[in-house]
Amino acid sequence: MSLPKQPRAVITGAASGLGRALAIELAGRHAKLLLADLNDEGSRETARLVADAGGEAHTVRCDVSRSDDVAALVGEADRALGGVDLVVNNAGVSAFGNIGELSLEDWSWVMGVNLWGVIHGCHAFAPRFREQRSGHFLNVASAAGFLAVPGAASYCVTKAGVVALSETLRLELAPHGVGVTVLCPTFFKTMIVESGRNYDAKRKAVVEKLMGRKGLQADYVARRAIEAVDAGLLYAVPHSDGRWFWRAKRAMPELLHHGVVSRLLGKL
Repeated sequence: MSLPKQPRAVITGAASGLGRALAIELAGRHAKLLLADLNDEGSRETARLVADAGGEAHTVRCDVSRSDDVAALVGEADRALGGVDLVVNNAGVSAFGNIGELSLEDWSWVMGVNLWGVIHGCHAFAPRFREQRSGHFLNVASAAGFLAVPGAASYCVTKAGVVALSETLRLELAPHGVGVTVLCPTFFKTMIVESGRNYDAKRKAVVEKLMGRKGLQADYVARRAIEAVDAGLLYAVPHSDGRWFWRAKRAMPELLHHGVVSRLLGKL
């Protein structure tokens, strides 16, 4: 179930952060890529870096919260790449605020990108993968998909949804020779805070500090994600702290929820 030698991939949220790192990682395999994002300038820069790394990239403007935009990626992939072997549903946003205080408009924005964006990507490409009896989805969730983070309910809800969606999709597509991997990293440097909503200076500083650790950044996460795809794994949990939380959630959920997580994350 590993990727072809020169894979053809569609990547959403490809203009920066993990999307860019995944594009560069695949470029090392001389991949042909369709980079989808609302940030045209960032997408063009990613395409330049892909070319420098040995790959080929095409860019397309896409709002993943709009089903028509995502559906159009199927035809764009056929035109630009000659087909598709890997779909990376990566685009994501965040908004900070307690339940009952975060506006429903912000809830809708986060749900539209983080959850509906992944649903749209799976809905659009699953029929093609079934028909060709090959292909792989890499859906980007987060450790927030199995951890409760005070003030980040909208983010946690969407990422938990991506985990559940991926688990179900894996069962549905396995008989057709199609793979699904859900990626659940913890903190690493991205633009998600800068582009997020309702972060005050204190919360922004805390998150950026957690994101700043050395050696475990986007390039590392991208490499581990593609390794998981090659291995046909359902779960990719690249950070050691995430793996600890993931196991503890299953072994001692009450203790984890009321003790460790509240102490570590309550300061947010």
